[in-house]
Amino acid sequence: MNKKFKVPHTYVIIFTLIIIAAIATYIIPAGTFERVEDSETGRTLVVSDSFKEVEQSPVSFLDVFRAVPKGMTEAGWIIFLVFVIGGSFGIINSTGAIEAGIGSAVKYLDGKEKIIIPVTISIFSLGGATFGMAESTLIFIPMGITLARSLGFDSIVGFAMVSIGAVCGFAGGALNVFTTGVAQGIAGLPLFSGIGVRIATTVIFIIIGSIYTLRYAIKVKHNPELSIVFDLEKQDKIDNKEGNIIALNKKHKFVLLVILIGFVFIIYGITHGWSTGSDLSAIFLLMGITSGLVYGIRPSQIAEAFVEGARSLTYGALIVGLSRGIVVILESGQIIDTIINSASSAVGIFPPIIAAVIMLLFQLFINFIVNSGSGQAAITMPIMAPLADMVGISRQTAVLAYQMGDGLSNQLWPTSGVLMAGLSLAKIPYDKWLKFVMPLIVILYIASALILMGTVAIGYGPF
Repeated sequence: MNKKFKVPHTYVIIFTLIIIAAIATYIIPAGTFERVEDSETGRTLVVSDSFKEVEQSPVSFLDVFRAVPKGMTEAGWIIFLVFVIGGSFGIINSTGAIEAGIGSAVKYLDGKEKIIIPVTISIFSLGGATFGMAESTLIFIPMGITLARSLGFDSIVGFAMVSIGAVCGFAGGALNVFTTGVAQGIAGLPLFSGIGVRIATTVIFIIIGSIYTLRYAIKVKHNPELSIVFDLEKQDKIDNKEGNIIALNKKHKFVLLVILIGFVFIIYGITHGWSTGSDLSAIFLLMGITSGLVYGIRPSQIAEAFVEGARSLTYGALIVGLSRGIVVILESGQIIDTIINSASSAVGIFPPIIAAVIMLLFQLFINFIVNSGSGQAAITMPIMAPLADMVGISRQTAVLAYQMGDGLSNQLWPTSGVLMAGLSLAKIPYDKWLKFVMPLIVILYIASALILMGTVAIGYGPF
């Protein structure tokens, strides 16, 4: 009997890529570009048409293992930023304020079928756009399904309201440190620069996702037999207690006010030159501690919640450093410039407006094997940023292509742990979900391609 194929652990995939990169240093010719520093911005630029082959310098067996700690060191500021934000939200989550706030908003809209779907999607998009809401969506899936069924919809609608909402914000990435922050840091862009286009992108995604989900929901309400999961709906009911909503109390409101003020400071800071990870970490740390104190949590409990929150992101944080090890190998073997030169030659035959779309598709497919937003940024942006320079695309556009290509495909690939866990919780078979979401994903990628073409046309920057 053949055993069912199981996708390897992400760490295994990334370390395998490190080994492949090491082998490639023996096969791919070494080469380098000349680089100059821009006197105005201080960033390093690749000099076009300056590529030349150099003596081969393959990495040794021991260098493969050295690449991991060296990658951790080079990506240290990003790793610690992720830990601080994770710890801060660990404190906030321990108060139950976010869960109660979202639950209260959803409960208030109960019975208002015409607006419940777009409003709920918009609410969850805020989480995706700010703190990269992903795993935490699992908390709200039973709640969303219970609400959807009470309105005459099905579990697909309940799941979509939560999951599609978070992904719309995640892919737009207005203030998402785990994608936008990491990618812009690697590309040498000011932290959270170009926020206007990303907000507009998020709004477009929300509108498309809302219309698509609402049309399906109305169709199911009028004729339940048209539900993709009609047979399952008849046989399978989620226990009501899974959808219980925490009551929003006075202390929750104070915590939500602290969070709101914190994000106001973050927006103010990024528009007034706060561009370092330490600035952002400081605000999140202050936000988390203040939230705990306002809610009445004892200092020792705040510390425990911080540790637990940081621990929950260890998996993702270490992926950043591990993924950086791939770049360490490529740089040590001096083949990263060869890859860039070959890629630019292939992409360069297309006009910049088409090359941007090719970058989007590249990120879509790479997410199948590297299903971590920050990890994918660590792997691809060191190549995509200088490639953008070579083909006449702004680095900001390259980052946007990464965000959309990575974020939207999280609703598509079975290698997405959050997607598969969510579907399991909702008791929706993957093939049923794919039948529902595939047309939406196609529409969203077409919209993404058009947005990227627009950014090329306007010279989306600052660079």
